[in-house]
Amino acid sequence: MTVLASTSGVPVAEALAADPLWVVIVKAVLVVVFLLTSVLFAVWFERRVIGRLQERPGPNRLGPFGLLQSVSDAMKLLFKEDISVRKAEKVLYIAAPMISVFCALLIFSVIPFGPETRIYGTDFSTPLQLTDFSVAILFILACAALGVYGIVLGGWASGSTYPLMGAIRSTAQVISYELAMGLSLVTVFMLSGTMSTSGIVEAQTDRWWVWPLFPAFILYVISMVGETNRLPFDLPEAEGELVAGFMTEYSSMKFAWFFLAEYMNMINVSAVASTLFLGGWRAPWPASWPGAEFLNTGIFPPLWLILKIWLLMFVFVWIRGSVLRFRYDQFMKFGWKILIPVGLGWLVFFSVGRALFDHFDRDLNVYDAVAGIVAILLVVAVWSLVTEDRSKTEDEVDADAEPEVLDAFAGGYPVPPMPHQVLPPSPRSGRTVEAHVGSREEDSE
Repeated sequence: MTVLASTSGVPVAEALAADPLWVVIVKAVLVVVFLLTSVLFAVWFERRVIGRLQERPGPNRLGPFGLLQSVSDAMKLLFKEDISVRKAEKVLYIAAPMISVFCALLIFSVIPFGPETRIYGTDFSTPLQLTDFSVAILFILACAALGVYGIVLGGWASGSTYPLMGAIRSTAQVISYELAMGLSLVTVFMLSGTMSTSGIVEAQTDRWWVWPLFPAFILYVISMVGETNRLPFDLPEAEGELVAGFMTEYSSMKFAWFFLAEYMNMINVSAVASTLFLGGWRAPWPASWPGAEFLNTGIFPPLWLILKIWLLMFVFVWIRGSVLRFRYDQFMKFGWKILIPVGLGWLVFFSVGRALFDHFDRDLNVYDAVAGIVAILLVVAVWSLVTEDRSKTEDEVDADAEPEVLDAFAGGYPVPPMPHQVLPPSPRSGRTVEAHVGSREEDSE
């Protein structure tokens, strides 16, 4: 396992451990301020982008370009009447949104914003990172998993049916998509030789991991959308069938905390993707190119990281404005039958291929360059064969079998027909305007 050294030759973990208390406090405050400011901007950004996608202006009244609309919404929630549910478990009902926000704040503590930098006006230098350790990525996964407990406890403690259903869906979601996310990160550990976030950024000095690990990057992007309960994976808060899901019984600032945690998690997973696959705070070209040293020092590293985060945030918004919500069965099938098998297949393919190249003294850089492309082509080939065979089988079954008449109310509530089923004729079929007109024409003839 590699040990990353700072510019002064001291390992980053040791340099961070040597920070005095006032530096740690300043870093923590800056992280919190950055996240809160980013959430306010993210709300405005999402509404403006979706407005442009739907050919409407979006917020444009309060402040320049409507930038103060998010502040207005936050103040509205702050002064809104706080309503509590009589049958709620009071302690857990109040603690649930706090759990979600606290876990969201913890993740950014291990994200590196830049290399070791001298503090302006002093001789003291420190890495632009709050903390780091050898299993920082496992810490991120643990915080993301614990954050879902806020949703689960909030839904259960509300003492209502719809929030409970949203909490149950959230439990299934985190199990499904956390597994796929974990599988997408294993090959990153293999190439970097470390689970430290600063070590992974340092390992991408010459190339970003998005190129040799492109299938893992795609798998992570899909999983991060599901992990943050965003469209098309926002089943725990689907207003179509759950009113507002686990947040149905929350109002005022308690609702705002859940809202804050959701947008913080979007920023967190975007920062993790930037750190693990897009070079983190590094400039978008190899260190051997002219100008790389200048653009990887000073104020530039945090700017590169923030730019990458907001490019991924645009992907979140783009998906929300373009894709419809999945049904619950489609949602679970996609996680267990597609994402997890693809993640396992990519992990086996990449690790076995590198082991064989190493055994036969082949250039591993060549394998890394073509492994992602070959893996994608294999997935496309297998998927096309499976879907073709399935479509043929379904066509044969449909051709031979007669449609089944479905009693939609047999279970006490209406159920839509499946593809091989049909509904019985409606008792009102002869009482429509078209039917009367048709009968009159037949009588006149």
